[in-house]
Amino acid sequence: MEKTNTRTRGASFLFSKVEPDHVFTPEDFTDEHRMIGTTAKQFVEKEVTPHQGQIEKQDFKLIVTLMQKAGDLGLLAHSIPEQYGGLGLDKISKGIVGEMVGQSGGYGVAHSNHTCIATLPITYFGTEEQKAKYLPKLASGEYIGAYCLTEPNAGSDALSAQTTARLNETGTHYVLNGTKLYITNAFFSDTFIVYAKVDGTKFTAFIVEKDFPGLSLGPEEEKMGIKGSSTRSVILEDCQVPAENLLGEVGKGHVIALNVLNLGRFNLGSACMGASKYSLSKALQFTQERKQFGRAISDFPATKQKVVKMAGRIYATESLQYRTASLLEEALGGLYESSDWKEIGKQMSEFATECAICKVYGSETLDFTADETLQLHGGAGFIKDYGVEQIYRDSRINRIFEGTNEINRLLIPTHLFRKAMKGEVDLLSKVQQAIAELQESVKLDNEPLAEERNAVDTIRNLFLLCAGLAFEAHGEGLVHEQETLMGLADLAITLYTAESSVIRTLRSVKRYGEEKSALKINLARVVLEDSLWDAERLSRTLTMALTDGEKQKQLTGLIFRECSQLRSVSLSVDKKRELADLLFKENKFIC
Repeated sequence: MEKTNTRTRGASFLFSKVEPDHVFTPEDFTDEHRMIGTTAKQFVEKEVTPHQGQIEKQDFKLIVTLMQKAGDLGLLAHSIPEQYGGLGLDKISKGIVGEMVGQSGGYGVAHSNHTCIATLPITYFGTEEQKAKYLPKLASGEYIGAYCLTEPNAGSDALSAQTTARLNETGTHYVLNGTKLYITNAFFSDTFIVYAKVDGTKFTAFIVEKDFPGLSLGPEEEKMGIKGSSTRSVILEDCQVPAENLLGEVGKGHVIALNVLNLGRFNLGSACMGASKYSLSKALQFTQERKQFGRAISDFPATKQKVVKMAGRIYATESLQYRTASLLEEALGGLYESSDWKEIGKQMSEFATECAICKVYGSETLDFTADETLQLHGGAGFIKDYGVEQIYRDSRINRIFEGTNEINRLLIPTHLFRKAMKGEVDLLSKVQQAIAELQESVKLDNEPLAEERNAVDTIRNLFLLCAGLAFEAHGEGLVHEQETLMGLADLAITLYTAESSVIRTLRSVKRYGEEKSALKINLARVVLEDSLWDAERLSRTLTMALTDGEKQKQLTGLIFRECSQLRSVSLSVDKKRELADLLFKENKFIC
């Protein structure tokens, strides 16, 4: 892996330009990255896909067998240190495996849940004894894990949990009481990461085994999708948990719960990316086989427009996912053996903004791609045998998993404002500089992809303009102005997707030249076309809501002028059709 900028700070893309050489892209994969990707891909194609029918019928014995086979191949061990039976690989490898299993629906959910939020709490916050006892079994698949946070009255507001823990009189066991809801992998899990309040107030994490007295399961939930993953309630009735199974520190469970979810959000983005690619490949194949009016559906310009938009979103998703993977590795790569839980928590939260974007954009890309794939299948999309209706059903949960997309949107700008109020970011000066650049039309000239980079800089300046207006209008009360925060979040997402796509393309141009990078240039322009429209709409909407009178008139005019000057980065209709034809020729997403 290439050296990245070790001084990168979370959310810095919102107010600072980044050096292209400091951004990791899929073109930077090492031989080891490609090898783990090939292993995961072959496992899914040979072991999982042929059994989708059984998996959909909730053959959980088969799921356990497949998980154990994955363990034999090292596909459960990428994020576990070598001294505990794992591979100790980087977060790029984690993302690659997540992408490859993402296309497998319910099995992929079971697999990813196990390797991420069900295992990482022990990896990063366990004692030496806990790691030695549990991690080798979790790495091999002998044990399968689950994560128990949600309760009947505690969902997005996880810290309002009502499950309690009380140390018994002899000090040997904690006694847990409460119910956890919608627990993935519940039926076949051996370990449960359970959060409870010690003495009713101190939010704390525990490692609970399935055979501990007092633990039972509710009936299997009848879900719309992801049927290959078990979903049940976990019921704790005077559940006896040995004192040594307390995870981390009493009263510090939130450090584990909320920060591990950051990695879960990144992981979910990877899975959605893999599923999006799989969905697009089915659309490409079917539309070339299905004929109407004497022509293949793939020949119609409206079909080509759809597949190009899908490919553009997938390119952006792939670009931002692996950029974020490198940032996470930068933050956490040296902490596998650390016992400094405070530092681990700090580093896990550093890139919370980027992880939230991975989750939101990835899940919405999959929903968009699944919907368009079903539409292109017409009536066949509703028929089980074609496999598209399963993609459609399975995709929907991802906008709810790991914190709803609404909650994640609220988090994105909030992280920046918190940094500003702590004095970590001089937001006022950044806003003033952004306004000056918009008024002066500062442009890059005579550089590769100059117009594309100008577009990214303009989107950043529009975000800063609107962030400044929002803070000026609401001050510290901005946290309650959810409509404004949502708009700012969408601007931030637009910026991160556009910048990640353009920088990836720029790095390719510098390395291979424009001719060999033509496909990436075209995909980046597809991304930018939508990004600019979105940025103009969002920033004008926010400006209209946050200002009035002459100031409103001047700022909306400024926004329109700056965005209008950048329309040349859009891809022509003919180029889009050529791009679609190339995708049809390959029958899969390529870049």
